[in-house]
Amino acid sequence: MTSHRREAFVLTVATGLIGITFGVLADSAGLSLVQAAALSALTFTGASQFAAVSVVGAGGNPVAAVGSGLLLAARNSLYGPVVAPVLRSRPGRRAVAAHFVIDETTAMASAQDDPVDARDAFWFTGLWLFVFWNLGTIAGVLAGGLLDDPDAWGLDAAFPAAFVALIVPHLRTRPGQATALIGATIAVVAVPLSPAGAPMLLAALAVGPGLWLRARPGRGAGAA
Repeated sequence: MTSHRREAFVLTVATGLIGITFGVLADSAGLSLVQAAALSALTFTGASQFAAVSVVGAGGNPVAAVGSGLLLAARNSLYGPVVAPVLRSRPGRRAVAAHFVIDETTAMASAQDDPVDARDAFWFTGLWLFVFWNLGTIAGVLAGGLLDDPDAWGLDAAFPAAFVALIVPHLRTRPGQATALIGATIAVVAVPLSPAGAPMLLAALAVGPGLWLRARPGRGAGAA
């Protein structure tokens, strides 16, 4: 097995374990095994799945759940131009590849210097991740049904903790700091005043001021 395949396999196994967490949370939110499995197979982007399930579990309506999921999934559209050059194939295969354009596959493909290795890393990561993520989801739903109180395990903290980790690197710049501060303020104010899931959507408005600060000459790069 080549080095990039070994690295990809370890990554997919680790991500599959997170799939177990998603399955447990999906079960605690009231989703059936079929519903959770369908969400993992058809959506196949963990952040959006966690967001949707979190909204449903908090009593939010389906519109807020779908809106939160779509908001987080929008970032995947930025990965297309990165992986498109190494996925030159028939339209049918490219349509399948589009389902696998996520954080992990893009990271593995873009880390390769050789186009052939990049294409292999993309497909190897995508296929194995799809298998482990869906198996993890099923295992999590089944395990969740055996737990008296899944919340007692602190699994609901996995989703926000992962996104805090993603935000940290952006806090080194003024636009990132401003976006985080404004978004957090909007969320705090909106939580008691709006339905579950809506604060996440409203907090996305903070991206506007952040982009404006970044576009100002000499204002976007420095740290506070």
